[in-house]
Amino acid sequence: MPNGSLDKIIFSEENRNTLSWKKLFDIVIGVARGIDYLHQGCDMQILHFDIKPHNILLDENFNPRISDFGLAKLYAIDDSIVSLTAARGTIGYIAPELVYRNLGGISYKADVYSFGVLVLEMIRRKNWNALANHTSQINFPSWIYDRLDQGEDMELGDISDDEEVMIRKMIITAFWCIQLLPSDRPSMNEVLKMLESNVELLEMPPKPFHQLPLETSTEVHSCENSNDEESVLLHNQF
Repeated sequence: MPNGSLDKIIFSEENRNTLSWKKLFDIVIGVARGIDYLHQGCDMQILHFDIKPHNILLDENFNPRISDFGLAKLYAIDDSIVSLTAARGTIGYIAPELVYRNLGGISYKADVYSFGVLVLEMIRRKNWNALANHTSQINFPSWIYDRLDQGEDMELGDISDDEEVMIRKMIITAFWCIQLLPSDRPSMNEVLKMLESNVELLEMPPKPFHQLPLETSTEVHSCENSNDEESVLLHNQF
């Protein structure tokens, strides 16, 4: 994997323009296909529980590969709800139901949530300089949701019509993925269909930023902090 991990690209001001919007879109599609394979393509369902830029490796052509299965768990394909004794993942990318017990059971939808955060982080980092005067690390998702929902210019710089379509598909899909309730999120197969469909057919989801309930699970000690201090913490936005 000669191009290292995705975080080395998107978290570096020097490297973030290395990838075009088309290549970023291709990476998003590739990661989505990889997660879908983990969920549905094997004899056992593999839940990764740590989808984040640091765990996406890039080959010589910047094709993505999902890595680091240290927190992964195997479950039967027909297991819709899985059992965990403690929350696992990286703060900022971890699905809220792993921490808040009354949001619903833990399932493959946890990886879907992390994927949505990953996509929003890629978009934010790609165009951070252009957005710096209008938003901040904490409120970017809310800001971009409101502009997209109201049909306003997303202020993503000098982009082509094709690039704007790709960006809109990524943003709308990501907002579906980070819905608060697991039951409101799509499967990864549905995510792929959204990314590969006509953008005009995509509906905006409800705004996913709500007040989280206060009832936490009894154990969250296995969570890991991100190695990058600037990693977006979407939990602070609910």
